[in-house]
Amino acid sequence: MTVRRVALLTAGGFAPCLSSAVGGLIERYTEIAPEVEIIAYEHGYWGLLLGKKTVIDDEVRAKAGILHEFGGSPIGNSRVKLTNREDCVKRGLVQEGQDPLAVAAERLKADGVDVLHTIGGDDTNTTAADLAAYLSENDYDLTVVGLPKTIDNDVVPIRQSLGAWTAADEAAGFARNIIGEHRSGPRMLIIHEVMGRACGWLTAAAAASYRKDLDTREFLPGIGLTKERWDIHAIYVPESKLDLDTEATRLRTVMDEVGNVNIFLSEGAGVPEIIAEIEASGGTVDRDPFGHVKLDTINPGAWFAKQFAERLGAEKVMVQKSGYFSRAAAANAEDLRLIKSMTDLAVECSLRGESGVIGHDEEDGDRLKAIAFPRIAGHKAFDTTTPWYTNMLSEIGQA
Repeated sequence: MTVRRVALLTAGGFAPCLSSAVGGLIERYTEIAPEVEIIAYEHGYWGLLLGKKTVIDDEVRAKAGILHEFGGSPIGNSRVKLTNREDCVKRGLVQEGQDPLAVAAERLKADGVDVLHTIGGDDTNTTAADLAAYLSENDYDLTVVGLPKTIDNDVVPIRQSLGAWTAADEAAGFARNIIGEHRSGPRMLIIHEVMGRACGWLTAAAAASYRKDLDTREFLPGIGLTKERWDIHAIYVPESKLDLDTEATRLRTVMDEVGNVNIFLSEGAGVPEIIAEIEASGGTVDRDPFGHVKLDTINPGAWFAKQFAERLGAEKVMVQKSGYFSRAAAANAEDLRLIKSMTDLAVECSLRGESGVIGHDEEDGDRLKAIAFPRIAGHKAFDTTTPWYTNMLSEIGQA
């Protein structure tokens, strides 16, 4: 297969890998296939539908390493589902009666794209698969090579998604300052809400990172600086059922003995109960083009604060969300190594015409490969029986 022009796009929510992944792809093409032209569609499928693109020039190719130093996405993101015609028409991305897949396909043909690199989660990459299938049915050969981006680390069957390690460390750093507020008033309840609509991995990993750092610090109990006050007292994830009464009783004891309670809460924990409460009162729940509940509109942290504050006898309550702080960070060293291995393989696959999503396949001995699009799915559950997690729960006194 002869590759003359490749296109890049990033889509979905941000993760601490997008800028670096874009930079890694540009660097690798420049190293081994400098003759290949590179373009980038602005704001993902939004730009593809509207024909908004950036041509990667010689200066960007020469200095692409700078992108590893930044978070966010230099080429922009959006949430667009090409098979959701109604939403695409409503947003002015296509005209009434047009098929978004057809519009995107014609744009790729017009732009002479041989390879499309999609950097995103399961929605981004399954949308890419829909597009590739449509093009194939219409006699246009397009290689699509995706990279798995999600701070939730919940893409099936990929062992580790790009950006997740960084997001966990950033959430832990955020929590250090928030939990520092525990002496700003007596009987303080602090809830750190972490992103993760259906998977608790990020909440658990952030808690583990926070407590690992806590173990390196020296405390001074004589002046009130105690590890117990800085520690985490509860971790709630979507995969585990929560008995509010039992937990309130346990945490009331912590509040009485320690003087404050610190909770790490996955934003997806308790969501079914919150939705039921909203709908029972006659309200409605907003959803995005993919059908996902817009979690920022139902405010899980505030709901949990309401459930616990009176039962714990809290005099002051603080709810803080680390999501946007974490997801737009620059990739850490661990993620940079993972990004490098995946972007290098992504370019190799593109040059030999092999489509798929790059990742360590948990169903094939964790082998790094291009995984066929039909096997990609989202909402991989966090395994709450993982030893490091159960040990952590045991240490904080949570059954």
